[in-house]
Amino acid sequence: MQIKILGPLEATRNGRSTLPTAAKPRQIFALLALRAGQVVPVTTLIEELWGERPPRSARTTLQTYIMQLRRLLGDNASDVLVTRFGGYLLNVPVENVDVHEFERLAAAGRRASEAGDHESAARLLGTALGMWLGPALVDTPTGDVLSIEATRLEESRLSVVESRIDAEMLVGRHHTLLSELAVLTARHPMNENLCAQYMVALFRSGRQWQALDAFKSLRQTLIEELGVEPSARLRELHRAVLTADSSLDRVETSEVRQLLA
Repeated sequence: MQIKILGPLEATRNGRSTLPTAAKPRQIFALLALRAGQVVPVTTLIEELWGERPPRSARTTLQTYIMQLRRLLGDNASDVLVTRFGGYLLNVPVENVDVHEFERLAAAGRRASEAGDHESAARLLGTALGMWLGPALVDTPTGDVLSIEATRLEESRLSVVESRIDAEMLVGRHHTLLSELAVLTARHPMNENLCAQYMVALFRSGRQWQALDAFKSLRQTLIEELGVEPSARLRELHRAVLTADSSLDRVETSEVRQLLA
């Protein structure tokens, strides 16, 4: 069974779609897939479907939805969607669910980066990000539990983007990152990590004034939205750009890594 969550929800078994179209069975399936190989408590599934005020018939209705899912799964469905004490378990290998493969690749990429193999890190992290076909659970209704999971996945995705850009910067690909960073900083106008990466990439590309303008834009947004100044780390990077500090031109120095960390 193959399951995709990073974008439109998909599930196939023996070449046939097993994905429910009705909203609540779809929510149940998505939550079970996110926690493949783990028991999801009945109470968690009820919270996802009905929040803090479930109907009296919640447990009976949940059992009906589980039966519907098993009918879609076909042969040996009870071995795939397993009843356990207090909950249910989707018995599929975690590597068959794209979320878990994304997390595996991301972890491998970070290990490569820590070992100083930035080329491999960029490749692994890029492969992980390539698994995303849109926002997680984009076509699936989300209750309290799935909303938290979707937010967690989007934060994880952005973190991997930042790590991949770090790796690309450390092998000297600042020119090719400019357009991507321009889009990312526009989408995340208060993200200091992305701003720092953009400033260094601009400076190394001979665009000192644009790097200073990127800092000015972020500072203005932070003051207007939160009433705070940029961090000391970003202010130090601004000073380095303003004085055309030559260390910023060196691809990998401890000083620049501290500013981008």
